[in-house]
Amino acid sequence: MPMINFDGPILTNDQKRSLIHGKSQAASQALGIPMAAFTVTLDEHEYSNMGIGGEVLTETVYWDKYKALKD
Repeated sequence: MPMINFDGPILTNDQKRSLIHGKSQAASQALGIPMAAFTVTLDEHEYSNMGIGGEVLTETVYWDKYKALKD
């Protein structure tokens, strides 16, 4: 059974539903395997548990850009 993994920020239930369906559908089309064969796991992380360039994301100059995308 193929696995699809996603590591990212905390998601709403609607976002989870959409992401799981979209990734399963895309993989099914690309590989010619039924969607039901795919298992999708979502590993959600607080932004303060992420880093970029060796720094905690929420303490970087990039945080305002990430925050704007999130909102």
